[in-house]
Amino acid sequence: MKSIIIIGDGMSDRPVARLGGKTPLQVARKPAIDRIAREGRCGLFRNIRPGDDNGSALANLAVLGYDPAACYQGRAVLEAANMGVALGPDDVALRCNLLHVTGDGRIKNHSAGHIGTAEAAQLIAALERDLGGARGSQPVTFHAGVSYRHLLVLRGAWADTALACAEPHDHVGEKVEDLFPRATAPAAKASEVRLRDLYRQALPILAAHPVNRARSGAGRDTANAIWPWSPGRKPAMQTFQERFGIRGAVISAVDLINGLGRYAGMDVVRVPGATGLWDTNYEGKADAALAALDDHDLVYVHVEASDEAAHACDLDLKIKCIEMLDARLVARILDGLASRRCEATVAVLPDHPTPVETGKHASDPVPVAIRDPRRPPDAVAVYDEISVKAGALGMLEGDAFIRLALGRS
Repeated sequence: MKSIIIIGDGMSDRPVARLGGKTPLQVARKPAIDRIAREGRCGLFRNIRPGDDNGSALANLAVLGYDPAACYQGRAVLEAANMGVALGPDDVALRCNLLHVTGDGRIKNHSAGHIGTAEAAQLIAALERDLGGARGSQPVTFHAGVSYRHLLVLRGAWADTALACAEPHDHVGEKVEDLFPRATAPAAKASEVRLRDLYRQALPILAAHPVNRARSGAGRDTANAIWPWSPGRKPAMQTFQERFGIRGAVISAVDLINGLGRYAGMDVVRVPGATGLWDTNYEGKADAALAALDDHDLVYVHVEASDEAAHACDLDLKIKCIEMLDARLVARILDGLASRRCEATVAVLPDHPTPVETGKHASDPVPVAIRDPRRPPDAVAVYDEISVKAGALGMLEGDAFIRLALGRS
């Protein structure tokens, strides 16, 4: 039996006052996702343990059944794997956001106004030219990713991961001076100082760049600062072939998810027009997932849109993103399976909640629906954070979800 797992990133939420105490999932029109719930079995999944980081890296590791405590080394090393950035045993990789900082030194947004990939690549190239290039006694390199999401690598034995770093999307409106990376062990002091220096050295380079001058002239947020966070070294992870004897594929616009897939031994399927935003190519992702089933046992389809809408605290857009996921991707996958007469397990869930009223990730258990043609459905008729509590799956933990999705439980 083959399996498709559909991740609506940050899709779940908490009751919203403007919705009369309902959640976006409860008010969104999503007949295809509801059909999976109605024809399958539902429950909650506590994939983020109390006290753990609730970022997407750790959350998706847990969805795939890995123990984050054993293999989590930060999101940047996962992104590096997908970007083709080679890391030595001593190298420390950090996510490097391009963001917009106000004149009084506060983070206005974590994404430089969702800067385009082509514009961002020019800025990262300038930083690599002027500050990187693996030069000097504390060498660093900059690597361009997608939109505002890039990579900074501290090269060599001088670098250390014992750094407390603020995630910029959780600190919008706060002063950067209060958020700089801080060493939590003496061995990391050199890394702390180097990162602070890089932040300050990047400011004039970015301010003078033609990309930012054009953005400013058009009244758009500039990418006027960098923000390094989530340090880590290369992890050691078993592949899905080693764990389950299966071949997997991952479909995502996000380097983090694709990098996680690479470490898990999955093939990365590229989809033209996949943006990581609400304007992504939903149909292309659905078609790619169906095609990947021809020679893969598991296809992991990740859609970022609802998370970005929630980070922007845009309630209407989050609801629209859920509805687009349903109508343009989930329904297309279900119809495609039916037309191909392919019996496959289909699971849908978010990796974590991103409450739209806070714009920040949360650690609440996430709603799960799994339609396995070999198993009878439970009595749940619709998919949302409340309804699934009556489902047959109860509260899942550990690797229980992935085993159910693969038909191993």
